[in-house]
Amino acid sequence: MTSEAKGMNPWRRSLADYTDRRVLLILPLGFASGIPLLLTFSTLSAWFATAGVSRAAIGAFALVGTPYAFKFLWSPLIDRLPPPIPLGRRRGWGIAIQLALVAATLALGSCQPKFDLALMGALALLVAFLSASQDVVIDAYRVEILTPEQQGPGAAMIQTGYRIAMLVSGAGALIVAARYGWFAAYATMAALLGVGMLVFILGPEPTTPPEAEPHTATGGWDALRDWLATAVTGPFADFMRRPMWPAIVLFIVGYKLGEAMAGVMAMPLYISLGFSLNEIAAVSKLVGFVATVVGALVGGVVTSKLGVMRALILCGALQSAGNLFYVLQAVGGHRLDYLALCVAAENLTGAMAGTALVAYLSGLCSPAFTATQYALLSSLAAVGRTMVASSGGVLADKLGWVPFFILTTVATIPALVLLIWIARRDAGPLLGSRNTTFV
Repeated sequence: MTSEAKGMNPWRRSLADYTDRRVLLILPLGFASGIPLLLTFSTLSAWFATAGVSRAAIGAFALVGTPYAFKFLWSPLIDRLPPPIPLGRRRGWGIAIQLALVAATLALGSCQPKFDLALMGALALLVAFLSASQDVVIDAYRVEILTPEQQGPGAAMIQTGYRIAMLVSGAGALIVAARYGWFAAYATMAALLGVGMLVFILGPEPTTPPEAEPHTATGGWDALRDWLATAVTGPFADFMRRPMWPAIVLFIVGYKLGEAMAGVMAMPLYISLGFSLNEIAAVSKLVGFVATVVGALVGGVVTSKLGVMRALILCGALQSAGNLFYVLQAVGGHRLDYLALCVAAENLTGAMAGTALVAYLSGLCSPAFTATQYALLSSLAAVGRTMVASSGGVLADKLGWVPFFILTTVATIPALVLLIWIARRDAGPLLGSRNTTFV
């Protein structure tokens, strides 16, 4: 940090972090990370629907997203094996994966659903696998290239770029497809992946600690056992050597629990109140997008200024309080102004908490195992969403809308209490004094 930056007001210094060259590099990487997701999800479903593919087949294609949940299984390979392109551990793997992702996206876009449905299933699974692998590299690159003070703004940038990309690969791809066809839409998205590739080509390579040097095979079972011990079991053993690691895992799983419970039932609530799909879509795309971007950026500033622990608690409390707007919606009924307020509150507070959580997870990673540990921790963060996806409807039916959403408001409180306990017991900061000290 420059002497000029040190002399700034703390809030101004937090905002100034966003102008740092390395922080700015994360925005296009977040964009590249977000482009492929909808190409194998809602955009692909829209293509199938217009081509007359059955609903059962369209629903089955949701399974192609499985690699995102299991990316930690092959992340040790990315952490330890030499990259196919010799440009450094992160840049070499990043460019190689992105080249393959561009080719797979083009191949998927060149198919015809009526004749190539099985092939499209295989290609969509390949796109999802390469996209998840790209996320492993991008997350590791972001964590390693930024200083501890920049992790908050970096988390905001990755989320902002991701959200912009989802708008482009969703609504943007549909606009291109309506005018020029589906291949043009997928080719355009493949070309936009080059934005992230330029960062890896022109950006710096993070410093590799000696213990994280890529493994070079020497042959034999002893070499295989040595590789498994360092690349596969090493990251997990390293994490479990942390004080209070079981409490940290429980906190990560529970932090987004209330938001996930509410999010699962948000659409059924809106529809039950008589909102049309066009009304929901218009408000969600405009208000929701703006609120998410603003929330991510504000969350980064708050994390940079207050430190990760304080930001997690503040943003987590706001995230829980944001669910009370669903109660307002349920009581108020079919009112567009309430819908806009509800969507804004949900996305603003959720993005703030998400940014703080990403910064926290980033700081938990050891330099020797960044890719593997971040992939594992981010998978744990998604466990809460997975666990409640099937139970939200049952609870809402039994309790009713108002009691259900009040329950989602308090559901995160145990995780926040656990976080306060962790912070008070943590005499040795996890992420550096500025970022973790709570008291």
